[in-house]
Amino acid sequence: MGGRTMDGVSTSTAPPTVQRLVSYLFDQATDDALAEETSAWLTGSARFRAFADAHRDKIRKKLRGATDAEARRDVRTELRIAQLLLADRRMTVAFEAYGSGRPGPDFTVTFRGDRFNLEVTRLRGDPAGAGFGGLLAKVRQLPPSVPNAVVLAIDGTDAAAYDIVTVARTLRTRADAKDDDLFMARGFTGARGFHDRLARLGISFTWADGASGEARAVTWTNPAARIAFPQRAARAVRACLTEG
Repeated sequence: MGGRTMDGVSTSTAPPTVQRLVSYLFDQATDDALAEETSAWLTGSARFRAFADAHRDKIRKKLRGATDAEARRDVRTELRIAQLLLADRRMTVAFEAYGSGRPGPDFTVTFRGDRFNLEVTRLRGDPAGAGFGGLLAKVRQLPPSVPNAVVLAIDGTDAAAYDIVTVARTLRTRADAKDDDLFMARGFTGARGFHDRLARLGISFTWADGASGEARAVTWTNPAARIAFPQRAARAVRACLTEG
């Protein structure tokens, strides 16, 4: 029987529609911690429940592929971000709109007429030692011709523990020095290819779910972005990340 979550909802006491959805997403294994947490989110938000139901096959596939604890925490981060964004009724969120299994952002979001992409990644381990691998991996997946954002999720209680400003400055310096080996080893065509992909990034949000208030999120706006990220959308996303 499922245990009770921090929100006071367990899978076994959730509404039948939530129980059926959780059972499908988690392949009947509804008594683990992530299933319980997801059940609470689904029970507490009709909008998140509609999102999860609409993308149930994609989410189920992600959960099936998460075969260890770290991978499951990665999926949990994506679901948590979707749940937080959908708390703002002005936002609509599509999951893997560019196609499952293809390079592309996790979410395509519409906010008051502004459409943008949001890619999510969790930096594993100590944020101070995370380096720039996470950012490099994600800018490769950003498409052109639309505003793009990245959420870099970290463990801990202060989003500022990951120094995104220094990371971005270091990468630009290495690219300006034409350090092609660095970037080619990570899937770019070289330093010029990195510059091209970085220019697709409008803004990044470093997010610490274990923090509270303003310490939950830090933003960095890319001054070299070809398409500026809409300011009102940036404010709304940050509010979702800090107020959740």
